[in-house]
Amino acid sequence: MTTLLDSVRTALSRLQGIDLRLIRLKLDHGALVMEGELDDVAGKRRCLEAAAAVAGVEGIVDRLRVTPAARMSDADIRDHVSKAILGEAAFAGCALRVLHGSDWTPIQSDGSTGSIDVRVQDGVVTLDGEVPNLCLKRLAGVLAWWVPGTRDVVNGLGVEPPQEDSDDEIVDAVAIALEKDPFVGAGRVSVSARRGVIVLDGAVRSADERRMAEHDAWFVFGVNGVENRLSISP
Repeated sequence: MTTLLDSVRTALSRLQGIDLRLIRLKLDHGALVMEGELDDVAGKRRCLEAAAAVAGVEGIVDRLRVTPAARMSDADIRDHVSKAILGEAAFAGCALRVLHGSDWTPIQSDGSTGSIDVRVQDGVVTLDGEVPNLCLKRLAGVLAWWVPGTRDVVNGLGVEPPQEDSDDEIVDAVAIALEKDPFVGAGRVSVSARRGVIVLDGAVRSADERRMAEHDAWFVFGVNGVENRLSISP
């Protein structure tokens, strides 16, 4: 008899480039627990989407991590994330705190347009607090993902006042991420979306740039999939 875990494994086996030996599955009080370390964020997100689409899966506990580009201590990751946020003009009015051990340390105290709390454990960056719009929530998450030692980002930032999400909002956030990435020629890339699935069109100079553009799209909170149509034109 086929079990739910068997069905999930079958769904994951259909994903190209995913080594099932890296993923551990179990059920905990009815929720599917997914653990392991994958090569990149695209693999992680594709696995989560495939598992969520399996009939009978009612909830997922995401413990999938991404192999970091560089091994860094939690303190170094925390410092890099906080510096990236401080260096972004859009967050000039946001109060910023970071967790040192069991103590919260204020880094920026303005707070006129929101607040961001940063904590890091085992390479996983958690962002909490409130920002004034979805674009800033998504930008904060991308900045955290760009730190080489980051293994995952849990974006718990709230938006106040509440804002209705849309494909246009997601497209704007992806476009901003591409523009801010110095390794991607965003001027040659067009971005569109349908029901949360991002489509990248245009041309880039190398396979690495093509991969980085796709990863930037996956880094954006709310993206359900990425269709990479970028061609390579040196």
